[in-house]
Amino acid sequence: MIGRGGKLRLRFLATSCLLVASAILGTAPAAPATTWIADNGNGSFTNPIFHDEFSDPDLIRVGDDFYMVGTTMHAVPGLPVLHSRDLVNWTFLTYAMPGFGAGDEFRLAGGREVYGQGIWAPCIRYHDGTFYIFSNINGHGLQVFTARDPTGPWEQRSLGRSLHDLSVLFDDDGRVYAVYDYQQVRMVELKPDMSGFVEGSDRVVIPAGQAMGEGHHFYKIDGRYYIISANYAPVGRMQAARADRIEGPYETVVISAGETMGTQRGWWLDNVGQRAPVPTGATAFRMHKPDANALGAVPLHQGGIVQLANGQWWGFSMMDVKSIGRTTFLSPVTWHDGWPYFGLPGNLGRSPRTWTKPDVGIATEPVATWERSDDFSGAALKPLWQWNHEPVAGRWSLSERPGALRLHALPADDFLWARNTLTQRAIGPESSATVLLDASGLRAGDVAGLGLLNIPAAWIGVVRNDQGAVLRAYSQDGDRRIDLPLSSTRVHLRASGDYEADLAQLSYSLDGIHFTPVGEAVRLPYGLKTFQGVRYALFAYSKDGVAGGYADFDDFVVDEPQADRSRNIPFGQVIRLANLADGSLAWTSPLGMLHSAGAGSTDAAGTRFRVHDRGQGRVALEVVDGGGFLTVVGAGLAADVRVTARESEGSLFAWQDMLRGEAMLMSLLTHRYVGLSPGSGEAYSADRPGTRPDRRDGTVLSWRPAR
Repeated sequence: MIGRGGKLRLRFLATSCLLVASAILGTAPAAPATTWIADNGNGSFTNPIFHDEFSDPDLIRVGDDFYMVGTTMHAVPGLPVLHSRDLVNWTFLTYAMPGFGAGDEFRLAGGREVYGQGIWAPCIRYHDGTFYIFSNINGHGLQVFTARDPTGPWEQRSLGRSLHDLSVLFDDDGRVYAVYDYQQVRMVELKPDMSGFVEGSDRVVIPAGQAMGEGHHFYKIDGRYYIISANYAPVGRMQAARADRIEGPYETVVISAGETMGTQRGWWLDNVGQRAPVPTGATAFRMHKPDANALGAVPLHQGGIVQLANGQWWGFSMMDVKSIGRTTFLSPVTWHDGWPYFGLPGNLGRSPRTWTKPDVGIATEPVATWERSDDFSGAALKPLWQWNHEPVAGRWSLSERPGALRLHALPADDFLWARNTLTQRAIGPESSATVLLDASGLRAGDVAGLGLLNIPAAWIGVVRNDQGAVLRAYSQDGDRRIDLPLSSTRVHLRASGDYEADLAQLSYSLDGIHFTPVGEAVRLPYGLKTFQGVRYALFAYSKDGVAGGYADFDDFVVDEPQADRSRNIPFGQVIRLANLADGSLAWTSPLGMLHSAGAGSTDAAGTRFRVHDRGQGRVALEVVDGGGFLTVVGAGLAADVRVTARESEGSLFAWQDMLRGEAMLMSLLTHRYVGLSPGSGEAYSADRPGTRPDRRDGTVLSWRPAR
């Protein structure tokens, strides 16, 4: 009989043998990624799953396949349906909703708009051979979309009444229930044929004051009923309720809290609400940067859980990621006392940024969900593109000038009211969008260009007047405009964003090589008016109240400077580690413990570590100048991060890639992070649950090659 310690040693030895074998056989290096892919190509993944907005996610497993949908608000087409085999790599299948249908508000017509509204918080389910998506459209109530095949076609019907942030459960007895509402949780029964609601079935199952919120996800697991929701008390977290009977009584616990993965709140737009008109003028907008460790809605929230075929459970949720918007994160789930906690044993409620991919029984390769660049040579737009509100048929084309997107200028007061504006989500942490504009078809009074669809908005483009064409950069914040003479109507336009700093820069070029910045950097706050992150936008409109000419767009190229993360873990390198909190270097003391060495001390040079690749994103750190391997022993308390002569299970760390040369080390023994309290003089310990938003709590390390 092998005890627990023996099993760990055998597992460690087996893993080491496999890694040695892999090294002998050799593997071809993967091509550098050109867009964000969560899959690291080594059996691990790094959150977020997408680095562009995919909010209010809901997902299900059907056999060996996973399907996910998310909120699209006022963008058209809406409700993207994605498919995955491993929960990490997702491919686009279709949009369940091609358009909204009747209503001027969906078309930017009649002085009406639905910015920050539209269709939101979908729930996807599969029952008896049919896929269902339930989602609300503002002013039109609950919509039910059905399909026998997830690729479509999807049929739509309206149930009229709105159910806020609903989730649906097909119970074992054939009855169908929806839970919904904010703070209190209400439940109503749906007719099995989806023709309406069962009269008299609406009731409160969890009264207000039980720490529940919204964004519900409803499940039946091993005979028990579970509701997972997002709670704001007053910051984002995830709550679970359970009951033995569907009508209750329910008890509740917190299953995830405080997990920001080192993400700060971004700039916030203070004075423009969801249904408020957009103000005008040089001082129209008020915005601020929240405190460095303010949580707000950043911590993981609004998600649910899914079970793999092998019985393992995983959690999905979203996080507010500055001007990028809200996007999707994946977490291992640990069941404890009958509750599905996000996180790992020993660190419940906190989720790793980098972790081993779900064990789905097959090998899966990294794949990009979206192809972002477009030369417009295809017969249809690439799936990532969405229109800002409903487009006007016949006023845009991919065939009038083959190889280019033609937008006809329709009357509009300004960029935010321009119809047939084509958008795609900006992608973080940094990206730029470049497009070639041929403005020779514009008439006097027309404007066309590349915009940053946000409030306040900004754009760079060509304005045609009676004297000819001028280049204009415009920022709605401060009502700033810069006009420059233009010698050609063919001009390359670029918007470059650092979405961790919430800033973008507009620039132009006549040769497509040398770009000239125009104006100051543009501030990009997040706000409830659009309820979306920043979008790159191609637009054309006429300011004269009548239809104008046209603009041709070609060679739309998205560049992501940080997409290739293959060098973010310094495998095989000798490095030094510094604590981001105070700049002190990691140093192994004569007592055999990991300490910090402050500037000016005799040990200020720090210790050199060789980073060994142990597969699946795991590393072992060898002390180069002798002594052995950095190892966690015991429970990971202070002084339990030591140097041992032999490598063991305690020598394995999951390297948490925080980008830009920053990382955390998660002990595989404790599932907690190596850190210390800055200024305390204490040794490092492997007992930290995670980091703060500002990353300066002693848990985040920066690394550089040793000289």
